Amino acid sequence: MSGLLSTTPEIVEATTSSSGRSRFASRSPMDLLAESLGGRLLMAIPKKGRLHEKCLELLKGADIQFNRAHRLDVCLVQNHPIALVFLPASDIPRFVAHGSVSLGITGQDVILESGLSDLITELLPLDFGKCALQVQVPVSSPFQTLESLAGKRIVSSFEVISGKLFKEVDARVGVQGEQATKVEYVGGSVEAACALGMADGIVDLVESGDTMRAAGLHAIHTLLSSQAVLITSLTPHPTLPPALLSSLTTLVSSRLAGVIAAQQNVLCTYNIRRDLLAEAKSITPGRRAPTVSSLEEEGWVAVSVMVKRKGMADVMDRLVTVGAEDVLITKLDNCRV
Repeated sequence: MSGLLSTTPEIVEATTSSSGRSRFASRSPMDLLAESLGGRLLMAIPKKGRLHEKCLELLKGADIQFNRAHRLDVCLVQNHPIALVFLPASDIPRFVAHGSVSLGITGQDVILESGLSDLITELLPLDFGKCALQVQVPVSSPFQTLESLAGKRIVSSFEVISGKLFKEVDARVGVQGEQATKVEYVGGSVEAACALGMADGIVDLVESGDTMRAAGLHAIHTLLSSQAVLITSLTPHPTLPPALLSSLTTLVSSRLAGVIAAQQNVLCTYNIRRDLLAEAKSITPGRRAPTVSSLEEEGWVAVSVMVKRKGMADVMDRLVTVGAEDVLITKLDNCRV
């Protein structure tokens, strides 16, 4: 088999018995792979959906190297004692909370919906997968507040969070028993529920809001803002030595943090007369302080400083206005800050 099994020595060694028969004949690739997981940190990655591609980009930037064989949801990292487990994003909080895997990447909304947030520690926000979980109703609806939706029909893929919210709303309004708000689960196309007569309001994730506006909906309440996060369990994986768990967790989190910092920042360099330096430094203070070097031309200095990628064009314009010359921006591939 190409891919994972052909590049993993611990799996391919000793593949034949004394009789000459292949040991692969009666054993599946997953069986062979499972034998190689001992002593490795297990890290759960969303196997598809809005977070999957971003996770792969992040791992690549962190130089976490792996080959995922076709149809296998577990693969070994080649340059570290780590194994990646590809799971539905909604399942990752449970696997992490119970210590079945040591690390995972998923959305904060998914963690809250799982009901297991008390067993999970968020190690690092990952600055992607940003969205808001909102209550949406038709623009033309007579129900334009949470209280007016009490006792009505709500559709959502976030049944737990929605149920908790409207239980509190019902208590405030005094609605109970058979008259209580009904929250029904729908796995997809939630925004169509109102138009099809299934619901009076919905609770769903919103990124740009274009889909909701196209469906004639608007937000009347935001439950939470969410993004992808690196998480770990309060229950360590039983087969991993504590020292190895700690060192690998630090390695993964610091590498991912370095990639994120590189994505958020750029290196700005420019030349300026020394008597104008103070004003230029107020525009580019840097994380701690700019690096300033004297030029061979009397009265001039070169400045090197990290600035936010977002808004860097405005920073360059302001520097030129105060007298900076030769202003350059350099993209960062990786860093440690």
